[in-house]
Amino acid sequence: MGNPKAFLTIPRQEAGYRPVHDRINDFGEVEQTLNTSERKQQASRCMDCGVPFCHWACPLGNRPPEFQDALHKGKWEEAYEILSQTNDFPEFTGRICPALCEKSCVLKLAIDAPVTIREDEAAIIEAAFREGYIKPRTYPRNGKKVAVVGSGPAGMAAANQLNRMGYEVTVFEKDEYVGGLLRFGIPNFKLNKAIIDRRAEIMEAEGITFKTSTPIDVEHLPEGFNAYCICTGTSQARDLDIPGRDLKGIHFALEMLAQQNRVLGGQAFGKEERIDAKSKHVLVIGGGDTGSDCIGTSNRQGAASVTQIEIMPKPPVGHNPATPWPQWPLVLKTSSSHEEGCARRWSLTSNRFIGTKDGRVCGVEVEEVKWIPSPDGGRPAMRPTGKKETLKADLVLLAMGFLKPQQPTFASNVFVAGDAATGASLVVRCIAGGRKAAQDINAYLTKTLTPCVE
Repeated sequence: MGNPKAFLTIPRQEAGYRPVHDRINDFGEVEQTLNTSERKQQASRCMDCGVPFCHWACPLGNRPPEFQDALHKGKWEEAYEILSQTNDFPEFTGRICPALCEKSCVLKLAIDAPVTIREDEAAIIEAAFREGYIKPRTYPRNGKKVAVVGSGPAGMAAANQLNRMGYEVTVFEKDEYVGGLLRFGIPNFKLNKAIIDRRAEIMEAEGITFKTSTPIDVEHLPEGFNAYCICTGTSQARDLDIPGRDLKGIHFALEMLAQQNRVLGGQAFGKEERIDAKSKHVLVIGGGDTGSDCIGTSNRQGAASVTQIEIMPKPPVGHNPATPWPQWPLVLKTSSSHEEGCARRWSLTSNRFIGTKDGRVCGVEVEEVKWIPSPDGGRPAMRPTGKKETLKADLVLLAMGFLKPQQPTFASNVFVAGDAATGASLVVRCIAGGRKAAQDINAYLTKTLTPCVE
C-alpha cells in the first residue's frame, strides 16, 4: 500500500462519457478512459481496509485492495493475475457491471467518493490484452466430457473453468454467434461485440468447442457427455395484458435491442419487421437497465421524443435510509442514456393502448397511482388515483423484466446456472454462477472439491 491518506488529497476522477452530441450519432462505446498516470492515482486512493466491504459486496469475491495496490505501483501484470483469480471476464464486468463493490467502499460511506474499482478493473484487463499477458494455454485432459447449453456469461464462465479443470467442453448456442445476452441484449454503446469475439477466440484456442446455430431441448440433451450445464438464461419477458396489446408498434424491449445488434452485425431486415424509432414518439414502459438501453438505442435511431414511465414511485436522490451502507442503495439512477434525452415519469400505471384505424398504436392511457406504506413494513399497496392522461406514442417498448424459467426435474448429472437458475440478474452474478456450477460438476464427477482455476 502506497499512501493510506491518498484519498484525502486525490479526488475521485471518473473517465466520463463522450459528449452527447457526438455519441448519439453512432453505436460506439460511450465510456472514455483515463491515462496511465491518472489511473494509477485513482488506484492509490484505496485504503486497503481491514475489513474490505468491496470484497464482501462482489458476487465473484474480487479482491480490489490487492489489485489496486499492484496497479498503483505500476505492476500491471501482477494486478491482472490477482484479478483473474476470481473473475474470468473482467472485460465484461469492467464495462457493464453496476459496481456493487463501489457502493460498499468505505470511501462511499465516509466522503461519498468511492474508489473507481470498476474502471480500474477495465484498465487492468485491457492492459493485459495490450501487453500480451493473456495467451492461450493448454491443460491436461482427464478424459471426461461436459456439455454447456448456452453461451451467455454463465455458460462462458462454466465452460472456461471446466476446460481449465481438464474436461473436454462443448458449448451449444442456439443463436448464430457466441455471447447470449452479452451479444444480443447489451447495446454496442455499452459493450462492443469485438470484446466478446476476442475472448471466445482465446477460449477456442484453449480447447473449448462452440457449436452455434444449434438449439438444444434441455429435456432431450445430447448423448455422449458425462455431465451437463444448463445456462439458457431467461428470455420470457413480462407482458402487459391490457386492451390494445395486439396493436402494431408494441414490442418487448429485447426484441428491439437484439434486432439492433444484429443490424450492426450486418444482418438485414425488411421494412415491416424492422423496429425503428426514427421520427417516432417512443414510450418505454419499465424503469430498469433494459429500459435505459432502449432509450439510448431509440435516440441513436433518431426518435422524435423518448418517454420512460415506471409504476413505482420516484426513488430518493443520493441517500435512502431504507438501504444503508454497505447495502446496495435503492436511489435514483441516471444512466448515460438518460443524459442523452428522455422524459422520466413515476407512479404511473398503464390502462390501455390506443390505436389508429389501421391498427397501429398511437398512444397509451396511463393513470397516476399512490403507494400506501404497509403498517408491518411489508410491500406497500398500490392505489389508483383516478387521474388519467394519454401519452403520445407510436412505438412502445415493454421493459418490465423477465419471468423466472421453470426448469424440469433433471438427472443428477445436470446442473443449472446463471439466469436459468435464478431468474434475471446481473452479468457479474451470472459469471459467479457459472464458476460455481463448474465446481459442482467437478465435485460430482471426481467426488472431490476443487477451487476455480485462474
